[in-house]
Amino acid sequence: MLEIGHQLSLTAIQELINSKAPLKLSHSAIQNIEKSYNYLQKKISNQETVIYGINTGFGALCNTIIPKENLAELQYNLLRSHACGTGEYVPKEVIKLMLLLKAQSLAYGYSGVQLSTVQRLIDYYNLDIMPVVYQQGSLGASGDLAPLAHLCLPLIGEGHVWHNNEIVSAKTVLEQHHLSPITLGPKEGLALINGTQFMSAYGVHCVLNSRKIISQSNTIAALSIDAFDARIEPYLSHTHLIRNQQGQIKTGKIIFDLYKVVL
Repeated sequence: MLEIGHQLSLTAIQELINSKAPLKLSHSAIQNIEKSYNYLQKKISNQETVIYGINTGFGALCNTIIPKENLAELQYNLLRSHACGTGEYVPKEVIKLMLLLKAQSLAYGYSGVQLSTVQRLIDYYNLDIMPVVYQQGSLGASGDLAPLAHLCLPLIGEGHVWHNNEIVSAKTVLEQHHLSPITLGPKEGLALINGTQFMSAYGVHCVLNSRKIISQSNTIAALSIDAFDARIEPYLSHTHLIRNQQGQIKTGKIIFDLYKVVL
């Protein structure tokens, strides 16, 4: 089981994917989330405090004050209005990375969200419930608004998810797993859709696949040198140290070491 709330490396993410281990929040993450949430609640309890996107409208409506009884509705409508993606479906392996990175981002405790909201993202990850997200429609100005709206809409029991390789309503899957839709509080819709977890997940996915391709290419090169009785001298380290290109030095050593294993 991987604890999130600390910085994640690409290696740690790759190990997590390979092991298929579940996620859980670290003790420090739980403390940070609750501290941030309690601070926000105290701040907005003061009727005179005006905070953009929490008790005001968005964009041109930034000076429009939202009554306290409508703060939660503002966040629900934010999720619904931005869930307008189109095009092909995002691959499920990328969606899973989006869940991981979104939970990781909120686990730092800077967003003022409820602990239950972060935990539900982790529940979806662990239960392999993948929200249906579309490849096109991201605004990009404040992050991946449309893709993240689709990612998080199922948290409130709306939208659709992949479950057992079928697209079903989020409400149906929640009922199957005896889970209730989360109740959004002030700022939570904003925290859920503001971020770069869509582009970051694709970036991580591409980098990890590139590492795999490079590793396979080096292995194929070593096998080919042996199969064609090619010369190994060009891969000796002193040849590459002269040029001092770190990638070249590392690749030469890997191929040379693999060739020795073949022998």
